[in-house]
Amino acid sequence: MAQIIATTNMKGGVGKTTLCVNLAACLARNFNQRVLVVDLDTQISATLSLMSPQDFVKCRKEKRTLRQLISQAVQASEEPLHETADVIRSYVCQQKDLSLLPGDLDLYDDYMVSSALHRTAMAAEGETDFEGAWSNFERTLIQNILAPVDKDYDFIILDCAPGYNLLTRSSFVASDFYILPAKPEPLSIAGIQLLQRRIARLRQGYKDTPYPMDIELLGIVFTMSGNLFTSRYYNQVMQRVKQDFAEHQVFKTQIPNDTQVARAVDTFKPVVISNPTTAGAKAFVKLAGEFLQKRDFLMGVKEQKSGMSLAAMD
Repeated sequence: MAQIIATTNMKGGVGKTTLCVNLAACLARNFNQRVLVVDLDTQISATLSLMSPQDFVKCRKEKRTLRQLISQAVQASEEPLHETADVIRSYVCQQKDLSLLPGDLDLYDDYMVSSALHRTAMAAEGETDFEGAWSNFERTLIQNILAPVDKDYDFIILDCAPGYNLLTRSSFVASDFYILPAKPEPLSIAGIQLLQRRIARLRQGYKDTPYPMDIELLGIVFTMSGNLFTSRYYNQVMQRVKQDFAEHQVFKTQIPNDTQVARAVDTFKPVVISNPTTAGAKAFVKLAGEFLQKRDFLMGVKEQKSGMSLAAMD
């Protein structure tokens, strides 16, 4: 089964999508991993980093975007128009093992979701209430969309929207790990701290249920860090990070400012594919190698904890 990685920060403008698509492309291109990118942000930046606007418009007309899958989940009684595999675009950017589940400019309507969940609660005849119906939908939404294809990939990387909406919470519940992209500046660190508190609160909410959250922080990645090394904030920020996080929770590889990374957007390809010899592209390759090392380390920790739990039960 694929390992699901959420890429997120409460604050926008930290290079989240750039990190997401370049990491995914590196894992496929340089490390022979089968990777699916899922665009959960209505800005559709990840989608337009991996396909042209013309191709996106075609997908949207054919209802082959994430919006259709969410709509089918909301209207559970209706016959689905597409399965998850039907919506996924394979071989994006002509890269073997790199796939995309395209996002949409409008992923779901809050009123429609609330109405559907109210009907679910009423139909349960006292067995559940609206809060219970909402909690169950939140828990299963992303899991159920990805479940039919999770055996087809080594990694599924979720590009979550800034903030803390339904899809982001559902992504956290579905994910094995999460990555926090950040700029080495105070406001970005505030976004990290806020997200950590909200994940802790969400985990607490599932603690005494049959479905506890198992998501763990894979690491913080500092992006756009070129000229900030000499800024008056840098040492202050890094000192705070070292106080709040263990050494293994912070990636050693930092992504420098590189104009070629931004220019790659015009080619609808990540820089690691469009211009792999640039400083930014080389940093992403190094980051992907470190990503795999951290994954292996944390998987070992999880297995050790699982073994200890089983031993305690015996």
